[in-house]
Amino acid sequence: MKPVIALVGRPNVGKSTLFNRMTKSRDAIVADFAGLTRDRHYGNGHIGRREFIVIDTGGFEPDAADGNIFHEMAKQTRQAVAEADVVVFVLDARAGVSSQDHDIASYLRRLGKPCILAANKAEGMREGAQLAEFFELGLGEVHGVSAAHGQGVRSLLELALETLNLPEEDDEEEGEEIVVKLAVAGRPNVGKSTLINTWLGEERLVAFDMPGTTRDAISVPFERNGTKFELIDTAGLRRKGKVFEAIEKFSVVKTLQAIESANVVLLLIDATQGVTDQDAHIAGYILESGRAVVIAINKWDAVDAYQRELVQRSIETRLAFLKFATLLFISAKKRQGLGPLWDAIAQAHRAAVCKMSTPVLTRVLLEAVQFQSPQRGGMFRPKLRYAHQGGMNPPVIVIHGNSLEHVTAAYMRFLEGRFRKEFDLVGTPLRIQMKTSENPYASKKPD
Repeated sequence: MKPVIALVGRPNVGKSTLFNRMTKSRDAIVADFAGLTRDRHYGNGHIGRREFIVIDTGGFEPDAADGNIFHEMAKQTRQAVAEADVVVFVLDARAGVSSQDHDIASYLRRLGKPCILAANKAEGMREGAQLAEFFELGLGEVHGVSAAHGQGVRSLLELALETLNLPEEDDEEEGEEIVVKLAVAGRPNVGKSTLINTWLGEERLVAFDMPGTTRDAISVPFERNGTKFELIDTAGLRRKGKVFEAIEKFSVVKTLQAIESANVVLLLIDATQGVTDQDAHIAGYILESGRAVVIAINKWDAVDAYQRELVQRSIETRLAFLKFATLLFISAKKRQGLGPLWDAIAQAHRAAVCKMSTPVLTRVLLEAVQFQSPQRGGMFRPKLRYAHQGGMNPPVIVIHGNSLEHVTAAYMRFLEGRFRKEFDLVGTPLRIQMKTSENPYASKKPD
């Protein structure tokens, strides 16, 4: 799973600027779910092939009194630190050490979590002499950075990732046993734990922990009808014997990591509440990640005909971008509809890793063009020549031809529909890329 870096520090030391620099974006929030305070934001970043999640927090006052905004911000920051693998303690190099910095340092020392000091706004300063006072915080060496100018940020990130001693990711070997990684995602109290418990109980499986290298990421391996699955938990599984006693706790980081790690995501929605903002946010992130998805409306037995109609209407309007996904109505508590759910999960995985031959793709493309030609763009009509597969999970189809920049979004949707029908691509996003051939005569002047 992706490592998590939390940025903490008192207000106005430049945490948000550093966050934007690390995520290479000025608007890098990937999951700002309703129900969480606005002071904790999550973004994706990478250095080369090494990816990570960054959490930006509000100004931190560890001893803030109950009932004020600073207490709420402190609570959010403590949650962010708990979710993180490594903490970057951001300081103001120009303002020097404050009493509040000492309070935060004391809190971080007690936790014993890997911590790196970053003295921001250090442009033009000599690291040795002018940053020496920060050593009194007792958290080791201080690293001068300038988030506004990008100085020292890359080396700071490299140091943070090195601190975790993460193993290098190996490419999967051919012939390796196929294990479908399944994540169950959804808001708190939609029935994730009930569903997982029902699955494990029905299959008479032993749940056990598989601790990760840097955090206790828990996955449950099990087998059904000859197919091996690995359930990636977002519901807070506990150790064997106490698996589902904990109250379900929603963690954005766990959800994002589970989705990123999965082959298939089961999006669970509460029929008694309909599709909420949080549901739509999670669904959007699943689509953005390119994961295969199945939508299950839980507690279907607990709603009347009128409520069912409202739920179906809210799905059509708020989750229209997941039309390719199978939609099922279940009751985890009463064990209703769980058979078709497994069939849909298996179908979504097959579609995500489907192999599409170049001759068949090209035939479908040319038949589609013959049935309906693309619109002319200015002087040119796009010429679609052939197609081949460019990737799996999600499937990527690359189309080659001339003047393809003029292909409209509506025509792309038309092509997507033809490809989906031919290869039975139910439950997976499909990405189509257009590659225009160079015109050898474009640069030549007419005689």
